[in-house]
Amino acid sequence: MNILILGAGQVGTTAAQHLAKEEANEVTIVDSNAAVLRDLQDRLDVRTVIGHASFPDVLERAGARDADMIIALTNSDEINMIACQIAYTIFQTPTKIARIRAAEYIGAEELWQQAAIPVDFRISPEELVTQHIEQLIHYPGAFQVLEFADGAVRLVGARAHRGGLLVGQQIKALHEHIPGIETRIAAIYRNGRSIEPDGNTLIQENDEVFFIAAYKDIRVVMSEMRKLEDPVRRVVIAGGGNIGFRLAALLEQTNQVKVIDHNKGRAKYISELLDKTIVLHGDAADEELLIEENVDNADIFVALTNAEEANILSAMVAKQLGCKKVMSLINRPAYAELVESGAIDVAISPRQITIGSLLAHVRRGDVVKVHSLRRGRAEAMEAIAHGTENESKVVGRAIEDIKLPPGTSINAIVRGNEVMQAHHDTVVKSDDHVIMFITDRRQTEEVERLFQVNVKF
Repeated sequence: MNILILGAGQVGTTAAQHLAKEEANEVTIVDSNAAVLRDLQDRLDVRTVIGHASFPDVLERAGARDADMIIALTNSDEINMIACQIAYTIFQTPTKIARIRAAEYIGAEELWQQAAIPVDFRISPEELVTQHIEQLIHYPGAFQVLEFADGAVRLVGARAHRGGLLVGQQIKALHEHIPGIETRIAAIYRNGRSIEPDGNTLIQENDEVFFIAAYKDIRVVMSEMRKLEDPVRRVVIAGGGNIGFRLAALLEQTNQVKVIDHNKGRAKYISELLDKTIVLHGDAADEELLIEENVDNADIFVALTNAEEANILSAMVAKQLGCKKVMSLINRPAYAELVESGAIDVAISPRQITIGSLLAHVRRGDVVKVHSLRRGRAEAMEAIAHGTENESKVVGRAIEDIKLPPGTSINAIVRGNEVMQAHHDTVVKSDDHVIMFITDRRQTEEVERLFQVNVKF
């Protein structure tokens, strides 16, 4: 696939890193910063073009006329929209994806028509990150909560702690502990290494366990991994930017929410827009301020400023003062892995959250959902099976007969309104939503090919 990426910022660079590693893709990146492009070209097998991302002549030089897809990821909504408009009008680019940050644009549905602004898919990193954090707050004890099949199924990552009913026992004991509940352990990571789970695998304390279940059964299955935590009531948010404001607006009707922002004007502005949230002007890393605001009684402290060093520092201070759980928005993967092994409970990576949404539009076959996991080293994928037994490599076959790549497991199937855990003798039917875990993302191309219909197969 010939892919044109506009913008070499954090999201654009992450997209290029993922897409350029796949042999089937030819990636070109456009940015006005020559130094950034030189660095990318040294590290990745990509073509680069210097210039303004929405100028027709720049897009011409970048190969827009032959591109299968244009992904506009600059920091400007307006540039992204205009670039997609030009790609549609002048170059007839088949697929156009744009990063749109402003809620005012996203909410105006009449804008997103082919006759108006021809953007096929919109990606809002702020909205995606907000939804991700909201899920983590609704399921305390989890470090990852991912939705599939329009929310019918969730993949949850939780660290096994003493007090979990399954800790110290074999996986096959699950059926005795929670009879009648369908769940599947998709993957286990122990000391950073993947362990392929089977019924005889022993769950050990501190294992990172990924399980999949219907959304209504998540808390029951969670109790097998760790003692259930009380529902979250008090939330303190550091940073009143787009994400902090959105999160406060989502939570304030059901939780006690406080927002701390260092910018007095911004604090005043969002305080007028929020109904029940207490908005404070100050430094979220100020120990005296946190003590004064009783952070030790907070259930969750979420650091969401634009400076990841400030996020790390404020979250560590909040944890030291007695906050039960702290989360921090961190962009650099090295930082994220470092802090999660220390005082910070959950490192939130906007890059990884956003790239999953983007990959779903790039994957071949009918892939409807992709979540990037383990700092991009693993993936969870939802694909729809199509065709007949003679046209498909999966339809009409039992799971044990499907030639899955190493490290890939089929964990659940959604058929209509029914959620089924995938067993070795489960037969895949056409239109099934198949949910998979891929521990080695280098195998994703092989998985995609399984779901491509071939009339000559």
